[in-house]
Order: sequence, then C-alpha cells, then structure tokens
Amino acid sequence: MATASLTISPRKLRSDLYSYSYKNDSNTPLVISVLASLIERTMTRNERIAKNCIWALSKDIRTRVFNCYETPDMTIQSYLERIFRYTRAGPSVYVVAYVYIDRFCQANPGFRINARNVHRLLITTIMVASKYVEDMNYRNSYFARVGGLTTDELNKLELEFLFLMGFKMHVNLSVFESYCCHLEREVSIGGGYHIEKTLRCAEEIRSGQNEEKRYINQITRIML
Repeated sequence: MATASLTISPRKLRSDLYSYSYKNDSNTPLVISVLASLIERTMTRNERIAKNCIWALSKDIRTRVFNCYETPDMTIQSYLERIFRYTRAGPSVYVVAYVYIDRFCQANPGFRINARNVHRLLITTIMVASKYVEDMNYRNSYFARVGGLTTDELNKLELEFLFLMGFKMHVNLSVFESYCCHLEREVSIGGGYHIEKTLRCAEEIRSGQNEEKRYINQITRIML
C-alpha cells in the first residue's frame, strides 16, 4: 500500500474523475480508496456506537437480506478493487453508488453498515449505479460471480434494494457534484487532496433525466 503508484496526489485524483480513460488507464481509480476509507470509518463509528447502545444495532428486518451468514475475509479496499478489476466500472459509477448508499441509509434509519452487510451492499449499489451511468453493462450473473454471490442472491438483493429505495435512482448533476465535494472533504481530512468532477460523468447525468424509466424497463431483461 505504500508504493509510489498508490500515492494519492491532487493531480492524479483530478485526472481520475476528470479525464479517466477506460481503455488506456489500467490503474485502480483513486476514488475507490477514498470511498473505501469513508465506509471503513462509518463502520468503525457504527461498531463503537453499537457497543455502547444496544438500540443502535440494525433492527430493520427488511434490510437483513444484506447480512451474510459469515463475515467475508476481505477488506473493503480489496473488495472494491476486485469489482473494478473485473467490471472496469469507471470512477463516476462509484460516486453514484455512494449516493445510493447514503440514500439507502437515510430511507432506512434502522440500518447500520457493518462487516456482515457491507460487501453485499457494495456489490448491489455498484451494479445498480453501473446500469444507471454506463451505456453497456454485464449481466447480473457476471456481477454475482465477481461479488461472490449466486445469481439468485444478487437478483433478490437488487429487487429488495430498489423497493427499499422507492425506485429513486435518478441522480442529477447538482447532487452528483455535491457528493463529489463531500468525497473531497473526506480526503482533505487526511491531507488536503482534491477530487474534480468528471465532464464525462456530468454530461451523462445531465442527459439522464429519463434514465430511471429506462433502467426500470430493463430490469427484467438484464436479470436473466
């Protein structure tokens, strides 16, 4: 982790989200490291609260579908890197996935991100975000193999996630930019680095007013 190629620099972060090349850039986008760090801090905070307050444990029965019987032996960073390595989902997908995670937690206040549910939540939100942002996507069966799940499991997670979210999948430009700014502030805690918004993603989201309807119409076809 201490190699020069993984060093977070302002210029590299700007390049990742501003002009990331799917064909020419084989390195893992640094936004993945930022997101992993943010989620890990959230989990640590939830665990600390849960130790002191029994009522703070996740009690929402509907969200228990994301719980694993056994805690996966893989860090958040490694899991996100695996998803990127096999799906090549661009940086904007992870920003939109972060938007979905935040919305999900707000819509389900009894839900707490922890070691038992974080991996399933991540693969689900990244898959849904990829369908929203990208023009072409892998099938659910492929995402399931990447995430270490069966196709039936991921299909169920996706449907439960959509209903728990009220099918509110649209992310407009201002929302996207606000979450980019939030990620920037999170990174600044550790060194004052900066993440720029990507023009490519901004254009995709600006022209995506009808994407939510298209996504819902494609659910049945893509899930096979």
